[in-house]
Amino acid sequence: MSPPIDDPRLVSPQCNSLNPVRTVHENPWFSVRDRGGFYSVEYNCPQVVVLPILDERFIILVRAKRPLIDDSTLELPAGGARPNETPVQAAARELAEETGIEIQDLTRFQILPPLSVTPRYPFLVYIFQVNVLHAEYDLRHFHDDEIVSVECLSFDEIRRLIVAGEIYIALPIAILGKFLLSNCANL
Repeated sequence: MSPPIDDPRLVSPQCNSLNPVRTVHENPWFSVRDRGGFYSVEYNCPQVVVLPILDERFIILVRAKRPLIDDSTLELPAGGARPNETPVQAAARELAEETGIEIQDLTRFQILPPLSVTPRYPFLVYIFQVNVLHAEYDLRHFHDDEIVSVECLSFDEIRRLIVAGEIYIALPIAILGKFLLSNCANL
């Protein structure tokens, strides 16, 4: 496993001068807080995203049902950590739940520099890259009901889908774009 990213924004808000802090809304998944006049949306657990690479030529994406935007969108496997679950354990679980690909060896998950979902969210998101073997992809199990399909797309196909607006969720675009810009010289 790669060394941890040492960014305190992964584990706690760093906006300590924004006072008073008042919770405006809270539910089991997130809270809305007024931090000295700046409103934030704060998940109640660490958030993780997985960048699964297959054969150094393809990226595995999921098509997820998104009723609020009336679409099934192409995204990377992602979700929140459970209580007492480390971010890398959450990444492995989310990969298995959303793609059916089970990887037990957590040392295969390489942590990447975190990203911000939005400036309204004072925590950064954990991002893990994992190289998936073709046999693991072929032997994948069922995925959860939120997922319509698991799709394996070439780097060039992903680039075309982003440009065409068919991949349009911002966080996956940021992760995919950063990966493609740093790993594909012929873009």
